[in-house]
Amino acid sequence: MQKSSFQNKVQSFGRFLSGMVMPNIGAFIAWGLITAFFIPTGWIPNEGLAGLVGPMITYLLPLLIAFSGGRLVAGIRGGVIGAVATMGVIVGSDIPMFIGAMVMGPFGGWTIKKVDQIFEGKIKSGFEMLVNNFSAGIVGGLLAILAYQIIGPVVGGLNEALRLGVNAFVSRGLLPLASIFIEPAKILFLNNAINHGVLGPLGIQEAAETGKSIFFMLETNPGPGLGILLAYWIFAKGMVKQSAPGAIIIHFFGGIHEIYFPYVLMKPSLLLAVIGGGASGIFTFRLFNTGLVATPSPGSIFAYLAMTPRGNYLGVFAGILVATAVSFLIASALIKRSVARGDTMEFESAQSKVREQKGKDLHMEKGAKKVTASEVNKIVFACDAGMGSSAMGAGKLRKKIEAAGLDIEVVNKAINEIPEDAQIVITHQNLTSRAKEKAPQAEHISIQDFLQTPAYDQLVERLTREGADSKKESKNESKTLEEKETESSSSKSVSSNQEILKKENIKLGLDSVERNEAIKMAGELLVESGYVDQDYIEAMLDREQEMTTYIGQGVAIPHGVGSAKKKINKTGISILQFPDGVDFEGEKAYLVIAIAGVGNEHLKVLANLSELIEENSTAEKLRTTDDLDYFYEKFTL
Repeated sequence: MQKSSFQNKVQSFGRFLSGMVMPNIGAFIAWGLITAFFIPTGWIPNEGLAGLVGPMITYLLPLLIAFSGGRLVAGIRGGVIGAVATMGVIVGSDIPMFIGAMVMGPFGGWTIKKVDQIFEGKIKSGFEMLVNNFSAGIVGGLLAILAYQIIGPVVGGLNEALRLGVNAFVSRGLLPLASIFIEPAKILFLNNAINHGVLGPLGIQEAAETGKSIFFMLETNPGPGLGILLAYWIFAKGMVKQSAPGAIIIHFFGGIHEIYFPYVLMKPSLLLAVIGGGASGIFTFRLFNTGLVATPSPGSIFAYLAMTPRGNYLGVFAGILVATAVSFLIASALIKRSVARGDTMEFESAQSKVREQKGKDLHMEKGAKKVTASEVNKIVFACDAGMGSSAMGAGKLRKKIEAAGLDIEVVNKAINEIPEDAQIVITHQNLTSRAKEKAPQAEHISIQDFLQTPAYDQLVERLTREGADSKKESKNESKTLEEKETESSSSKSVSSNQEILKKENIKLGLDSVERNEAIKMAGELLVESGYVDQDYIEAMLDREQEMTTYIGQGVAIPHGVGSAKKKINKTGISILQFPDGVDFEGEKAYLVIAIAGVGNEHLKVLANLSELIEENSTAEKLRTTDDLDYFYEKFTL
């Protein structure tokens, strides 16, 4: 049990790091391309454009990571404070401060969250903005000073400890084991400090005496990183799989090794792969008695070959290939194991992106309320509007609850309408903090995908294991009029479904368009049928800017929230089919379903949808069929 708990903590830590780094992969790639092309040893050196390299790695990338980390803890406000605090460690150090960003970003978010809790309910009306702005400014400033004084010097001390560690291995003839220090330090973006501050001077001294040095190869070997990226490309799923080929090019041919560091941070156990690859590469270099005449900068295969003295090419290639192979084999086993266990990236590879915090799919904060099965008679799915993704999630969980023989009611609501008698509340992770404010008495579960998540099975298994008693009779007696109306509306007849979804509001075989254009097309059908006013379309677009309505399995359900409900005349749905898909923030949506819900009449149609797309063959046919009658029948029966 202790081992399992430790493993879970390690995995959660890795996923949290991933949550900070992976959203910023595009920025890393941009920096990598600029570096590979324009630095003096790049493909097309350009002094002016090369001036972007330093500021990007010194300021831009750490600040983006800090903002993402703070946002994970306390939303946009936490992200801003995390970025401000990180400026302290950036200014207080002379090396890229990625470690400091990973510390100060979340810490800044946590601090402002605690400060906000202190002031909660104590601010006089009209002074909210004043207090919020000044509290953020004061907290951010103090944290920046703290970071400057403490975190920067601590990281500098870590760099010095690494230098002493490498020297100790060299002096004892244990050079391959130096990878135990070098590879993890690289992943923490100390690669330049190690290479140019520690190994470079040692290599220069040895090369002056012998004409070559293996020290130039210890940190710069592209093999370990190449093995990691190849394993992700072949065995992973989602965005991380799709991004790996481009990262391979930048890493191996461009020599920008930082590009693969986030892939290791996403799964810390992969440190074993890079350590194994690094150690085996060093052993092979020693076996062939090979070395380089100078540091290959950047660490491209071309730079390696340019720095290789005559007669050493076989050893250089052998060391890189062995390091790649060992790293690949270890990483492949770990990644395949993760995919098989559903630890990460558990969804269709052709249209999914990495779920960098998959462990949060059934996540509870330490010390948070957890109810027992005997206490549960109502589970609430909540989203902004309570009529789209939450309805589909509720439908899926309801089926699993019934199949398990549990007598628990599952309903969907808007966040602002979460009932007081809810024992468990399930929300998208971006909305959980709001749900907690609305229903502090409940247990809260955060998920990332209302369709593809292990959270439902885990919850049902837990409740079943705890031996939930039947409460159907008492629950029925205590139902409010609103709940009875919900139950009634969820079992409406086929004729009602046909009023909500008309054949003329289903369009098949459409050519792919931009996301906003697809939303407008679906919204226009609602307008033409009299379901909504024209302004509702703008509300749908605004909702999409706040958070994507892609819900998984190739489906997006754009809809308006909040005051947009006033623009709804009656409940209706329109469906657009794009066989080649529409891009929704990196996801491919083949079905775009616009929703306008006054009550709960549309839930039956969505329930049908959630069941249909669980079957791969049916889901695939819905994405490609040109049979309107088949399509309509599937949704309205």
